[in-house]
Order: sequence, then C-alpha cells, then structure tokens
Amino acid sequence: MRSSAQGYPSHVTTGTNTRVFLARLTGIGVFDPHGDQVGKVRDAIVVLRIGANPPRLTGLVVEVPPRRRIFIPMTKVTAIDASQIIVTGAVNLRRFEKRSNETLVTAELLDRSLVVKEDASTVTLVDVAVEQGRAKDWFITELFVRRSGSGFRRKGERFVLDWDEVTGLSLPEPSQPVERLLASLDTMRAADVAVLLHDLPVQRRMEVSRALDDERLADILEELPEDDRVQILQMLEAGRAADVLEEMDPDDAADLISELPPQQAQDLLELMEPDEADDIRRLLSYDDFSAGGMMTSEPIILPPDATVAEALASIRKVDISPALAAQVFICRPPTETPTGKYLGMCHFQRLLREPPSTLVSAVVDTSIEPVRAETPLSQVTHSFAAYNLVALPVVDENNRLLGAVTVDDVIDHMLPANWREQSGNEAHGHG
Repeated sequence: MRSSAQGYPSHVTTGTNTRVFLARLTGIGVFDPHGDQVGKVRDAIVVLRIGANPPRLTGLVVEVPPRRRIFIPMTKVTAIDASQIIVTGAVNLRRFEKRSNETLVTAELLDRSLVVKEDASTVTLVDVAVEQGRAKDWFITELFVRRSGSGFRRKGERFVLDWDEVTGLSLPEPSQPVERLLASLDTMRAADVAVLLHDLPVQRRMEVSRALDDERLADILEELPEDDRVQILQMLEAGRAADVLEEMDPDDAADLISELPPQQAQDLLELMEPDEADDIRRLLSYDDFSAGGMMTSEPIILPPDATVAEALASIRKVDISPALAAQVFICRPPTETPTGKYLGMCHFQRLLREPPSTLVSAVVDTSIEPVRAETPLSQVTHSFAAYNLVALPVVDENNRLLGAVTVDDVIDHMLPANWREQSGNEAHGHG
C-alpha cells in the first residue's frame, strides 16, 4: 500500500509528472488555447487491459452546448489542473457512443468492489489516479479506496493503493479458441485489431496472426508499431511472410522490410514475385524522408484515351484507399510505374461532373507540378498545404511517373516515431 489517509488525495505535479484523480475532473471546464470554453467534463474513458498492463485512459466525455456529449481523446489534451483542462486542435462534435471495450470511470468503474491481494479484504473504489507515461499515454497508477468489509482496519477507512495491488482491474488472459476470437475480429477495422494484437501475449498474438488470411494480416501489419510487426513477420514461415508482404501496399512493405536484418530482407525479396520485389527494391533506394521514400508505386494510372466511365470504374474498387481513389494519373503507355510520359491528373469530383464517354485527356489537370523522388519532406508538405492536395505525383528526370505520395503517408512521416503505440482512439472512431 502506497499511503493511508482519511482526507481526499489531491492532484500532484512533480517535475514533468502529473498525477490526476479522474472523479475530481467532473464538472470542470474544458478550454481551447484561446481561452474559449469548449464544454465541461462529464466522465472519462478507460480501457481495461490484459494481465499486468495497467488500464489506459483514452479520453474524456465532454458536454458541449446544447447538452451534447462528445469524446475528446487525450492526444488533444495539453494541460490539466484542478480548475481547467486545455485542449488543442479541432474538436469533433460527433455524439459520443461508448464501445464495448471501454469503461466509463464515474458511471461504471467507481463504487466497484475490489479485492486487495495482500489480505483478501474487500474495498470499494472511490477514485482512480492517472499519470502520463514516456510515450505520452495516460495510465491508471493508483486507486483511492474505502474499506468496505471486516478486517483489522475499521470499516470506512480510506487509503491509496497501487492499481495492481487489487484484483478486478485487468482482463483475463484469453481462453477462447482462436476461431472464436477471429470471429469477433471479423467486423473490426484493421487499426482496431492492431490495438488488440498489441496487448495480447506473444504466443496468443502469433496464433491469431497465423490464422488470419494474407490480405487481412497485411492490412493489420500496416497499423502495428514497428517492434510488433517485425516480430510477427519473423515468426511466420518464410514463404507465408513473402505472400503477406506482396499483399501490403508497396511503401508499407518497403518500410517493414527495411526494419529487418539485411539477410532476412534479401531472402524474403527473393521469395516474392519479381515485379513486387522490384517495386520494393526501388522504394528502398530512396531516403525515408523524401518523396520517393514516402510514395506508393501503385497509384491509379490510365492512358489519355481512357474514358471517364473507365476512370470512375477504376477508383470504385474496394481495395483502393480513399487517398489513392481521389484522383487518376494520366500517362502515356505503359501504365505501370515507371510509366511513359506523365501528362497530369483527373480529380474524382471533376470526373463525376462529366459525361461517361468523355476522354480523360479532355479533363486532365496539368496545373499541379509533380515532384522528383529526392524532394525532401518539407517541400512535399508545402505542396500539399499550398494546393490542398490528397496525392502528389512523383516523376523522374524524364518526366516518367514513379509513384504518388498520399496525404496519409505524409502524416505518418510527420508524427512521432512511437505514434502507433499511443491510444489511437481519435483515429479509431471517436475523433
């Protein structure tokens, strides 16, 4: 037990560490950086985790006028004290809907009965304290509890425990067959499955990974932190690993292969289809923070004599990401990278306004200047911001299309290296 006290613990700030008791946040104001009030805190969201992993605080439920409750992820919270919370960035006003794996602190967690491991006595949870870790995640670290049963301490005594000194705040190790767990994952987005896999024990993680089909596992690997995806790929049979890499977007596959030991990377490239391996080798030749290092080598490419109907059909495919489907690149044949001469791009909104029989050459946009593969990230981001782009063509010295940088790849390279290990809830549906 950390301490014993009849009084209510207070928020504590020591150096860069802040301990915050969540129940005490209820009703305090949430403000933007300009001092304008966004709303008031009504609750907090935590996610219970497996085994020795402490519960994670993912965000706050905030009431905004007129009496609408929204979710604000902790990634947007820049300051917390006893009287206010400061948030940054745009706030999503979509009405909050709790997910099955989430727990409301005030409404569901407080007043829960817990068992103290040391003496098997029962206590009632009064409040939970959270602290921010090195990766900027917030975790429950301490519990303010009330003695609720008989024992050597008098009933009603209040004191503070470490979160792991009790039972009842961890999820049990998964025991259901892999088939049942896979069925529960079937309707989840790849990013959400990645969060779940990250928290599983290594053996269970591999059981699930091996049972997934190649395409599904490829999508999930693209969302996992570096250490997790390297571990999974290395534990797969080599032929299977090569098949999964072929299903990944070339730029993501190149990133993953670059994280492997050189000999293993070479062996996997030898096992892949020659065309797929050549694309990845070409991407690996570029600097990570250049247009070539960020681009995908498989944008949608059509010849100038293709029709609008053909262009719309090409962007309608379900396996095309929204960023790549926002435009079609027009090149002289061949239409696989590296192509013939790059002519321009057709934006999907323009395509929707044209008769289906119109040739794409008649509606091509030539105003967007392509970049070279060696163009640095700073210049690429400037082009995206200046021209409100979703994708940017990358060409060689002969104006042949090499690929395209999409806005999601730019964001990936601008975020901290450990961003996938953070809560991710804003990107997972609430924000």
